[in-house]
Amino acid sequence: MPFSGAGAGGADAQEPLVAAPPPQAEAPSLDPAQRLRLRAEQDDAEAQFLLGRSHLNGESGVENHREALLWFRKAAEQGNANAQIALGLMHGDGDGVAKDGREAVHWFHKAAEQGDAKAQHNLGVMHANGEGISEDFVQSYAWVNLAVAQGLESAKEALTILEAEMTPAQIAEAQQLSRQLVN
Repeated sequence: MPFSGAGAGGADAQEPLVAAPPPQAEAPSLDPAQRLRLRAEQDDAEAQFLLGRSHLNGESGVENHREALLWFRKAAEQGNANAQIALGLMHGDGDGVAKDGREAVHWFHKAAEQGDAKAQHNLGVMHANGEGISEDFVQSYAWVNLAVAQGLESAKEALTILEAEMTPAQIAEAQQLSRQLVN
């Protein structure tokens, strides 16, 4: 038999037919900050948000609002509600960027549409104060009411203040709008 025996790769063969790959060099161990940055650079929206927060709060040793803004924007553009809120706050307060109420409203609105109670509350306050958008108590009430419905304690006081400024017809209109916003 021409193919029998150990040297021909039969059942009794001692050597594998395919050579094993050479051992891989182990990647150097990364610290948590390096792992976070690597994930962020690989378009992980949550990692981008966390990296932005780290830069904003100076967790990396020094506050860097420019880097925070960059990473928040990357995450926000992927739909990360926390990053959208962070951008809204930065623009609304002029924290590291020029104060821009319209840009703040834009980002709060994106997060509010995703059902984020803090964003709904912030958007409602912007409407009530006419910051970056026309003053509109009906819109304000509708958004704040959604935040209250989710149990956001800080929104309850805002709702009470709005109710004191509104007519019963405006409140009814705002409640109807709240129902439409969740559907």
